[in-house]
Amino acid sequence: MKQILKVSLLAAAMAVVITGCQQDEQKPAAAGKAAEAKAEVKADAAAPAASGALKTFEETSAYAIGQSMGRYISNTLERQQELGVKLDNAMIMKGVQDGLVKKSLLSEEQLEKALKNYDQKINKASAKKAADDAKANLEKGKKFLEENAKKKGVTVTKSGLQYEVISEGKGPKPKASDMVKVHYTGTLINGTKFDSSVDRKEPAEFPLDHVIPGWTEGVQLMNVGSKYKFYLPSELAYGEQGAGSIPANSVLVFEVELLSIGKDKPADANAEVKTEAAKK
Repeated sequence: MKQILKVSLLAAAMAVVITGCQQDEQKPAAAGKAAEAKAEVKADAAAPAASGALKTFEETSAYAIGQSMGRYISNTLERQQELGVKLDNAMIMKGVQDGLVKKSLLSEEQLEKALKNYDQKINKASAKKAADDAKANLEKGKKFLEENAKKKGVTVTKSGLQYEVISEGKGPKPKASDMVKVHYTGTLINGTKFDSSVDRKEPAEFPLDHVIPGWTEGVQLMNVGSKYKFYLPSELAYGEQGAGSIPANSVLVFEVELLSIGKDKPADANAEVKTEAAKK
């Protein structure tokens, strides 16, 4: 956790692209509409049979550009189909082909209007989905915390933070102004892991008052050498905004081991602290 606060948009974007590419490579071809199938067959026939057929710099570059465009379009459309917007692949290919030879079924004004209307529809659908998801997460999180608070060994603080002691150390407890070194693993309530210094085999160090409220409060409860499990209500985590792969209004679960307490903050301690959790 190179520290829990803001999202690295670049890292988040790269994760989406890489995941999308992997999904494209692993996904078997599915039967679709006749027009789509025809377009796919035509494209396959024109493509080299294998990478070995790409003999020149120009061929390789052209194919790579086409692949990048195709994957970008495919990944974008898949995400937008989740919003209820479905476009005809064959017509997309027609638009690409016409664009390459500078032909168009639309005037420049019609093209600009069509794209503007499309953006407006997508933005509206995206905002609605985000609001619906955030509301659902809030309800799920509330129910989870209510049930979790009843479990043996779980303590609830005044702020709503829940924790249980996995093992108790004998060292000192940190203050909010201290630097701390920890190992941790973070998951959503469905068990999805979004961050782990343990997996990276690299402990995280940060000023305790520069992270999300649930961490600032929770780690101060720990003695050095302790290992706790924290359940953070969304208002003590990333709240309505979410962060990277962490959806809005998410309750977060962290297993934290406090390794040591530092005496001084680094020179840049007043800068915003970022975490691997928020980068993904």
